[in-house]
Order: sequence, then C-alpha cells, then structure tokens
Amino acid sequence: MEAIAHQSVKLCPFMRQTISSAQGVKQLRSANLPAMAKKCPVVGHAMQKRDYATASAAPAAATASKLGAETVANHATQESSFDFDGLFERDIEKKRLDKSYRFFNNINRLAREFPMAHRQTEEEKVTVWCSNDYLALSKNQQVVDVMKKTMDKYGAGAGGTRNIAGHNQHTMRLEAEIAALHKKEGALVFSSCYMANDAVLSLLGQKVKDLVIFSDELNHASMIVGIKHANTTKHIFKHNDLQHLEELLQMYPKSTPKLIAFESVYSMSGSVSEINKICDLAEKYGALTFLDEVHAVGLYGPHGAGVAEHCDFEAHRLSGISSVPNKRTVMDRVDMITGTLGKSFGTVGGYVAASSKLIDWCRSYAPGFIFTTTLPPAVMAGAAEAIRYQRRHLDLRQQQQRHTSYVKQGFEELGIPVIPNPSHIVPVLVGNADLAKQASDLLMEDHRIYVQAINFPTVARGTERLRITPTPGHTDDLSDILLDAVDDVFNQLQLPRVRDWENQGGILGVGQKDFVEEANLWTEQQLQLTNDSLNPNVLDPVLQQLEVSSGIKA
Repeated sequence: MEAIAHQSVKLCPFMRQTISSAQGVKQLRSANLPAMAKKCPVVGHAMQKRDYATASAAPAAATASKLGAETVANHATQESSFDFDGLFERDIEKKRLDKSYRFFNNINRLAREFPMAHRQTEEEKVTVWCSNDYLALSKNQQVVDVMKKTMDKYGAGAGGTRNIAGHNQHTMRLEAEIAALHKKEGALVFSSCYMANDAVLSLLGQKVKDLVIFSDELNHASMIVGIKHANTTKHIFKHNDLQHLEELLQMYPKSTPKLIAFESVYSMSGSVSEINKICDLAEKYGALTFLDEVHAVGLYGPHGAGVAEHCDFEAHRLSGISSVPNKRTVMDRVDMITGTLGKSFGTVGGYVAASSKLIDWCRSYAPGFIFTTTLPPAVMAGAAEAIRYQRRHLDLRQQQQRHTSYVKQGFEELGIPVIPNPSHIVPVLVGNADLAKQASDLLMEDHRIYVQAINFPTVARGTERLRITPTPGHTDDLSDILLDAVDDVFNQLQLPRVRDWENQGGILGVGQKDFVEEANLWTEQQLQLTNDSLNPNVLDPVLQQLEVSSGIKA
C-alpha cells in the first residue's frame, strides 16, 4: 500500500499536494479514500459523472468520525425512491393487454333459493352455474342448524393455534370423520387445502434427505407452490402420461426416496387420473403417493370419499364404513389423500388423511399447521355434519351426475364445444381470452346467468373456456335455459363450434380425429342404486376419537 502511495505522489500533482510527508503516506491506511478522491479534479469529476455510491458507507463514516476526518455523505438519501406504484401499474397493464386481467363479480348466493344469487341489490337475481359447492351442502338445513347451535354455545373463533389455544371436541370429531371417510388411521385439518398441500409437500422435501418429487404438469397451484417450497429435486411428467412418468422414475435407484404428486379430478379440464396404475408404478420404484381429491370428495364413491373409493365402488358399498375385508383397495394403496371442506362439504378448510405415523409427523413438524389459527368450532362442526350427511345420501351424487350428463348432451346437440372428460366438469371451449370474458359478460347481462371465464394462468393461452358445474339443484328446466343462453352467446360472438375446431385439426379432444372419449366414471348400474343400497352402518356410525389428533402418548 505504501509503495503504491509513494508512486502516486511522484506521478499525481493532486497526491503531491495532499500528501506531503511519509507520515501522510502511512495515514492512508485509515484515511477516508473515497472522500479524498472526490476532491481530486480528475477522479472526483469521474465519480460524479458515473454516480458512484460508496460501499459500506456506514462503517466508513464511523471510522472517519473516530479519526476526526470528514464524514462520508450518505448517497442513498440523495437518490429517488424505487417506484413501487409504477411497477404495480405496469404489471397490471400487462394483464389488461393480454386479456388475462380478472374481474370479480358481486355474487351473493341465496341459501333458500339455491342456485339463485343476487348482485349488488336483491332485485338483481342471477342463476349461478359455476360454483364448487357441488352438492349445495352450504345451504343444507342440518349443516346450518349444527353451525348455529355450535356458534351460540362456543363463540365465533377458536382462540388461536392448537398449540397455544388447545383444540376441542369439534376438531377431534371432524378428524375422526375424515379418517373414517378415507379409511385411514389418521387425519389432520388445516385452514385450507391450499395450506394442507403446501405444508405437507414442503415438509416432505425439507425433512426427507434427497427426496425426488414427480408432479403431473396440470397439478394445482397449491401443489406447485408446495413442491417449490420443498426445495428438492423435482420432475414434471406430461399430464396423465404414465409412460413418461415411468421413464422419469427409472432415472433413480429404488433406494432413492421418491414421491408422486397428482390429482384425481383436474378441475379445469375434468380429466381423471389412473390412480391404480400410478400406485403400481409407485410400488415398483419405491415412491410415496400424494393424491389431491379436492374436486372429487363428495362426488365419487358410494360414500363420497372420491375417485380412489370409486375405483372399488361395489366393495366399499357392501362394507360401508368398515374396511373392505380380504382386499387391498386403491384407497388403501394411496399413502396420502388431501381434500377440501370448502367445495362438496359446503364449509371451509382442508385436510390430509394418512397413516397415524405420517399424520403425527406432520402435526409435529409442519409450520403451516403449527402456526396457523385453528378453524372456528362452528365451521368444524358443520363440516363434520356435512360429511356424515353426504355419506348416507348417495342420491346427491347421482342427481349431480344426471344433471351434468343432461347439460353435456344438450351442448353436443347444439355443436357447442365441450372438452371431453369422464367427470362432472363441463368445460366449454372458447379459445380466446377476450372472447371468453365477453361471453361471460353477455350471459350475465342478457340472460342473468353467472359463468366465470377461465383464462391464463389458470389454463394455457388459446384454451380459454367457460367452466360450468351443475349441482343437484340445477334441474332440467334450468339447464334448458342455460343451453339456449350459451347458444345465443355463441351466435352473437360468432364463437367457433365443434365443426370449426374440426376444420382447424381439433384441440384438447374437441374436433380431433380418432379421439376416443372415456366412459363416464359413474356407470348406469351405479346410477340406479338408492340410499337403501348402502350398508346400514353408514347411517349413524359412532366414531372413536383419534389419538393422533391430540398427540400419541409414549
């Protein structure tokens, strides 16, 4: 340092004037060099022109203060603040330009007039055709009465997390009901299924060393976020492509810990996964299975446990709430099942059902569970009542299926393009974001029908659609009104019909040559059953409290 300083003094007039002695050269070690450089007519001008900021300004200033030297200016205070509002405005404008900007409609569903709702005023009534309240249990009188009674006695809130405020009989009963529904040893309730998926998947990635996650490309955002938070190796396999999944699984030794994450019913397309075959691959390559049944619980299986139960429909129907004897069912083969209380079960919340060890592990380690306030007692009591009610009402699922079939058949006769699927989802293909929004607006303004447009990023660009979901309350007369309204909107906007998609080569099974449509999950034989066809043990079962809900004693 001193050698460089001596050389600088010889060459630079400014340095010769500033440092006139050997002692001055030695003091350069502790001097405020940026401040000195600013006084130089050459270097100082260059610094000002390039707007250099000094690094570690605070420590330099402190050092200078100790030496009684000039304090360095804090350049950060002289600059303009970051333009946050400008960033927000630009990003929002991007969404407006690509027609993916979202408008939320003011929809106030009327419990006594379901599926009717009103808009801003009660006189502005509309028919709701896109709710995920699939069985209309949110307005079920038994569920509502239980919630009212519970709220009157125990208040509006839970008082905090289970770790701090403790939990209650409503929590324990609900988790017992969920475990019994899926025939698992344990269950854990979260504030939402988004939280459940995120918490469980991220925990597995963080705690299981070298875990590799295999995720279907159409998995829900909650699973995508959970896998991202898992911070581990992941592979995305093509939607429902088991050959591609196996190719990815083959890349790792069986001893490498693996997890396959997928859904049963994919809510925007209505496609359904082959759960049994995925379980085959999981067992072959040593993987855990994580199944999201959010859009299937309440709708499939004799007791509404989802598609996994539906795979062994008759065996579960005969055994009722008991385990199926002498057979390992598809539901048994799945390691983790997540579901929601906010769709078919008409309330709010989410859950995971699995072995008691896995549930106790999640209960003990998952931050998304430990640090989240418990659901209110009334909500949990209502959800438990909804599960019990729908379990013994097979007719609700059957009505929903019949109404779905009626609407799909009506659209087919009109040439309205519906993305083919074997489930309860009716995705009407539009293929353009702006037109999908216009179609939704016309249905609302001209026909008093509410169907939300589905645009990017929920679905891929060019596949925008109207997503219709009939319920037991959407009777044929209402369906006829819907069919006429959608037909009118397609005429007004000149939207492409099936024949138009055929001319373009087809897309997503619409207008595609040689496309083989899957049969409906519900068979005609299953649709002919009655509530009396169920095992009597489902009518009012007495369920024992799960030890894992409170913590397993050593």
